[in-house]
This record gives sequence, C-alpha cells and structure tokens, in this order.
Amino acid sequence: MNKNVGKLLGYIGIPAVILVILLRFGLFFFKSDGFSGMSMVFPLLAAGILIFAVLMSGFFSAWVYQDCRKRKDDGVLWAAITFAATPFIGLLVYFLRRLEVKQSCAVCGHSVSLKAKYCEECGSKIEHREEREDMEMKQTHHISYIVMGTISMILMAACLTGFIVNVASGKGINSDITSNDRIWNMGGISMNYQNMKDGVWTLDFRSASDGFIAQEDMVLHNAETEVLYADISCGAVPDNSSITLYLVQGGIVKSFDVTNLSEPLEYSLYEFENGEIHVRLLIEGVEDTISKIYIK
Repeated sequence: MNKNVGKLLGYIGIPAVILVILLRFGLFFFKSDGFSGMSMVFPLLAAGILIFAVLMSGFFSAWVYQDCRKRKDDGVLWAAITFAATPFIGLLVYFLRRLEVKQSCAVCGHSVSLKAKYCEECGSKIEHREEREDMEMKQTHHISYIVMGTISMILMAACLTGFIVNVASGKGINSDITSNDRIWNMGGISMNYQNMKDGVWTLDFRSASDGFIAQEDMVLHNAETEVLYADISCGAVPDNSSITLYLVQGGIVKSFDVTNLSEPLEYSLYEFENGEIHVRLLIEGVEDTISKIYIK
C-alpha cells in the first residue's frame, strides 16, 4: 500500500502541481491581456523558479520516502513533511530524528541495531558481518533522486538569480506612465480596498513605494459629452510628496496634480476618442489616500 502511495506522489502529484502552475500563468496571461509591458523573460523565469522548486521538493521527498522504507518508518508522512516544509527545512528535521537502520534477529525476528552484539528481545548473539554492515550503512541508496533534486535546485537558483538581475537592471519592464501598454510595478502598495464597480474605480491605500503607479482601464462611449470625475483625498502629505492623475489614449496624454483637491476634479474628455482610455495614479509618498474616479 505504501509503495503504491509513493508512486502516486511521484507520478501524479508532482505533474499535477506543475500543471496547476502553468494553468495559473495561462489564466493570468488572458486576464491581463497577455504580458504586454513586460518582457517574456520575466514570466518564463518566474515559471522556472516555481517548476524547479516543485521538482526539487518532489525528488528529495521521494528519496526521504525510500529512506523511510529502508528504516521501517512512515515514508508517506515524512515525504509530505519534506515537500511541504521545503527540502531545506524538511531534510534537516528528518536527519535529526530519522530512525537507525536495523536488521532482523535470525532467531526471533526482532529488529535490532546493526551494531548490536545481542538481541534485546531473546538475548541471542548477533553474528557480525562487519564488511557487509559497513557497506550497507555507508551506501547511498536511490542516488538518482538526489542527483535530480540537486540539478533542480541549481536550475531554480539560476532562474531566481536571472529574475533578480533583470528586475534590478529594469530591462524588459515598461515603467513609462505615458505608454499605451500595460505598466508594471516592481514596488509595493499597502492596500485597504480597491474595486471597479458600476464604472467607479475606488482605491483606498495606506502607503505605497515612491513612483508606484495604480491603473485602471475605462471606456469612453461619447467622448464629446462625457466628463471624468476624480474625488481624491490624502490623509497625510509629507514634504515633497504628491499624487498625479494621468489620462492616456494613443498619442494624447493629460496629467493633473490631485494632491490637495479642495473639490472633486471635473475634466471634459472631448479631446479623446471613443474607446478604451488608461487612467493612472502616480503615487509619490502620499499616505492614507482614498480616491473615486469615474466617467459620466
């Protein structure tokens, strides 16, 4: 039974996890209009990190499972612990408490240590087969799992290094706020609430990294008569901080400083054309901000 479970973990479990990762990337691709604004290097490297991490965990967990069988321990439990805790932690814990390899007493069949001179159950003398015992204790079993796990770890580290280097260099990432492509933020935002409902984009955040761009695409149905409304209030405005509203469509770019609005901004959109328009907020240090933007 345990042998069948181990095979299921190896032949079904790992491919299933990899398939879920690939499906997640596929759904993200369609939801975000592809990877517009980002070099394909980034999603490929990110997928590589996840896939090789799963393979690494799977191979080392398979080795732990086989090692447990050799020691008559619960292989399924320890394989699951190693996989869930990552090999770095899981293997450390396992090596600290794994059971000693034992042999069966020729008289009563009780499991005794390879180093034991007498059976602790029946007291029979245990024959010493020192050369065979030493080889059995030192031999590394299922070496292919260790090799494949190590290769997966190296490839994961290579993908991670490549991802970090590319992010640090800024190459392959569109950060031009006037671009008609998707803008990608490598910074972070501490969000309270964000929603797009009934044409109203609501953004409520505590803080964001300098230069963070929040964005939403809206649709103009009758540009000659429609007006953009922006109700934005900043709870905290440190020195040299600001928040700027950008409207981008084709070659048309309009920007407005909305840091200290005394009343909601109203702007006629007659200069634009019917269709999609990019609405973006460039956040530079403002905090505790609530904004509601819509077209009417």
